[in-house]
This record gives sequence, structure tokens and C-alpha cells, in this order.
Amino acid sequence: MGFSDSFFKKVEKKTNVDKNTILDLANKLQNGNMKDETTLKEVINTLSQMTGKKVTKEQEEKIINTVMNDQVPQNLDKYYE
Repeated sequence: MGFSDSFFKKVEKKTNVDKNTILDLANKLQNGNMKDETTLKEVINTLSQMTGKKVTKEQEEKIINTVMNDQVPQNLDKYYE
């Protein structure tokens, strides 16, 4: 399923995240080795920049360890109740 340029323009207007950043992140998530520390750091850094949220080194290490040790919850709904 392809997205039109108008879709990306709407997203960029609302989020200030450009099309190339979105596509780069999607590519890393789809094709990247999520057990590779370098790939995970790139994804974390990209998401941090996209959201404007700073991630400390401690938080980064905790995220990496959680993903690499298969400790990511499969159902995140329970965390938002």
C-alpha cells in the first residue's frame, strides 16, 4: 500500500517530520535487525528526534536490553488502562 505525497504533507504539517525521515524509519523497522545494538540505537535516536523527547543513556540501554532479551510486552493495551 503506497501513500501519496499529499498524505505525507499532511503528516509533516501536523508533526514537523518530513517524508524522508518517516520512510527511513519505516525501512529500518522493516528491514533492520532489531537484535543489532547499532540498529536499535538508530531507531531510538530517530524516534527521539521525531517526538522531541530526550532519551538518556540509561533509558537507551534499558530499551536496548528489553528488545534484545525479548522482554517487550506483546499486548501494550494493559499499560494504557
